Amino acid sequence: MNSGPRRIVCLTEETTEWLYLLGEEARIVGISGYTVRPARARREKPRVAHFLDGDVEKICALRPDLVIGFSDLQAALAEKLVRAGLSVWVTNQRSVEEIFATLGWLAALVGAGARAEAWIAQTRARHAAIAATAARLRRRPRVYFEEWDEPMIAGIRWVSELVALAGGDDIYPELALKPHARDRIVADPAETVRRAPDLVIGSWCGKKFRAERVAARPGWQALPAVRDGELHEIKSAEILQPGPAALTDGLERLHAIVLGWASRRAEPLA
Repeated sequence: MNSGPRRIVCLTEETTEWLYLLGEEARIVGISGYTVRPARARREKPRVAHFLDGDVEKICALRPDLVIGFSDLQAALAEKLVRAGLSVWVTNQRSVEEIFATLGWLAALVGAGARAEAWIAQTRARHAAIAATAARLRRRPRVYFEEWDEPMIAGIRWVSELVALAGGDDIYPELALKPHARDRIVADPAETVRRAPDLVIGSWCGKKFRAERVAARPGWQALPAVRDGELHEIKSAEILQPGPAALTDGLERLHAIVLGWASRRAEPLA
């Protein structure tokens, strides 16, 4: 086995998925209970944490030489683990480029740099191809991406960037720059009506997106997206994890939704 940490606990799914993609899954000794990618991880690895908290005693019993988490939301759990004597690395990637960089750092840590570089190069090439297709759209759809419904929370930065790459224009670009969900709350739902999205895409952090509830919001019948039946769901595991899934399956889903919208409008690519 390559050098680097040999016993890793992954507090979030994207780290687990990446290590599996790199062929380094033998290093993983514990995962998040929310992990669904890859499916086999749930069968092969013990689940020791939720997103905001975890079983510190159980994690310590696994004797990890590194615990990897994500974002300030896991700061309290990270502190508990540090106080328990464990080494903890918490990443805070918020943009597409930061995701790529974080994937590179983790790969280097486990001695899989060459495999990571090949995957990243292939993924960047696909991004370029998608961007080239998107550039041929006669009109880019206005997109409202919703992470949560009550309160309404608009998409985070990497999602907004992927929407743009897929061929759409985020109607709340100013909110996307806010790193914390509490700062991306849409204070006035009527503002969404004024911004008139052509597409509404929901990804409600693990619960099912209910298009009929969105369509029934006061005044939302005036939205082009509601009028035209353009309310779509992307599973949170595909788009809200700042790792491989968002850069691949999440982007592909966004691009397919945009192209489908253009096709239904009978607007061929230029």
